[in-house]
Amino acid sequence: MTPPGFDPRSAPRGVSRAVLPGGRRVVVKRDVGAAAEAAGLRWLAVPGGPPVPEVLDAGQDWLVGEEVPAGSPSREAAAAFGRRLATLHAAGAPAFGSPPPGGPVEARIGGTGMRNVPGDSWPEWFAEHRILAYVRRARLPETAVFDEVCARLPDLAGPPEPPARLHGDLWSGNVLWSPTGAWLIDPAAHGGHRETDLAMLALFGLPHLDTVRSAYDDAAPLAPGWRDRVPLHQLFPLLVHTVLFGGRYAGQAVEAAHAALRT
Repeated sequence: MTPPGFDPRSAPRGVSRAVLPGGRRVVVKRDVGAAAEAAGLRWLAVPGGPPVPEVLDAGQDWLVGEEVPAGSPSREAAAAFGRRLATLHAAGAPAFGSPPPGGPVEARIGGTGMRNVPGDSWPEWFAEHRILAYVRRARLPETAVFDEVCARLPDLAGPPEPPARLHGDLWSGNVLWSPTGAWLIDPAAHGGHRETDLAMLALFGLPHLDTVRSAYDDAAPLAPGWRDRVPLHQLFPLLVHTVLFGGRYAGQAVEAAHAALRT
């Protein structure tokens, strides 16, 4: 709990920084997705996993979290991050699409909605809740290629894997490099396929990505063909970006769908 004399609900909308009575520096977020984010951060705080900011207090549309000290990426930190990410994924989830404990079904990713609806089969769940749901919302001029991807997903998905505990929005901006290594922030946490987190890391250019993936693969070997499946797993973030920003992301999503079908 935050100390007396500090009211996070008086902070401006969005993300701001504050100093608590006593001198502790914190990040205050006022946003409609704050409750889901707080539940996600608590769920991702796995022993041996990547560090996440401690949630000091949270309400329906606000949270107060630990501020992460700034640092710089290094190969050593990237290797440690890869191993720790493997540990996080291995912590598992009850089902594909399952929300964190206490997290809402109607969650958020970036500035748009994301439904956490549990499913037993990853191909069917991914098709319905992470591809087609966003194709419908994006109003893309070309949708047949996405229908084909979904129809072929059982064959494109690779060997079956158990639900992994995903960050869910793991682009490079949500990896903070501190003096003690890489931290995770701003999750859209849910149960999913571990290759989705890794594919999202590749989408927007993470420093030392090859080191991260090599260390991950050493700790928890990836299934054969995982490199060929990167475009398939990138469909979700690309479609989210198409919903949010349109423009070139629509073309990238279509290209990724065609690439997924070529595997």
